[in-house]
Amino acid sequence: MQRRIGVHTSIAGGVSIALERAGELGCSTVQIFSHNPRQWQAVPLPEEQASRFRELRVLYGIDPVFIHTSYLINLAARSDEILEKSLRLLVREMDLADTLGADYVVLHTGSAQDSPGEARARAVKALRRVAGEGEWKAGLLLENTAGERGDISSTIGELAEILTAAAVPLLAGVCLDTCHAFSAGYDVADSAELAAEIERNLGTAKVKLIHLNDSKRSLGARVDRHEHIGEGAIGGEGLKKFVSHPAFRAIPLVLETPKKSEDDDRRNLETVRRLLRQ
Repeated sequence: MQRRIGVHTSIAGGVSIALERAGELGCSTVQIFSHNPRQWQAVPLPEEQASRFRELRVLYGIDPVFIHTSYLINLAARSDEILEKSLRLLVREMDLADTLGADYVVLHTGSAQDSPGEARARAVKALRRVAGEGEWKAGLLLENTAGERGDISSTIGELAEILTAAAVPLLAGVCLDTCHAFSAGYDVADSAELAAEIERNLGTAKVKLIHLNDSKRSLGARVDRHEHIGEGAIGGEGLKKFVSHPAFRAIPLVLETPKKSEDDDRRNLETVRRLLRQ
């Protein structure tokens, strides 16, 4: 089975343009935003754009398709106003994902202003509320975070706690970000240990997506700074060990590496493909 590899592509010019960009790069999977991720408003997608998106997905053989939610969503917020806006926007994200025929929606669960345990409890309650708002074909994935101040889901155990407590079919599993894991203290190159912890807490089948990113900062730095593949503190050899481990070998890879020039995505994809051939 061919490894599914892609990047997060821009929707500038329309969501269907994002798939054209992915096709030009030879991607077999992709991640996009369905709207401007720094705004609370998510306007309806023009039907011709959504239809073209679905057509191009088939044309280019792109599968699965992932939607990353807005950075504004905080299901752990103490503010009732922010929490309600987050709930409404997440429901909208799920609606847009189904409009596009996407498979999964990736979510940063939230950030705590108080006890992380209390914040996770609020996030669990919020996820249950969202699940009661409708039924969607797309599944929701919780992404691990880098361990920055206020993070409530930077460890495998914390992700498992939220998934288990929420216990709703909407939650399909997790997205594992290598930069975030490394920054939170997981030695990504020690893939056997990381795989064992995932198996104990979640089961590796729950990992539906890997965000493959190198890290600008050192192990355990608790700072979210992505780097080009092989040019950061994890390094090419460390990332190769990780993606080659049997537990992770069949999971789609999406790169969220820096984009300082138009050639960066192509260069990082080529680096990953070379690592996988070695």
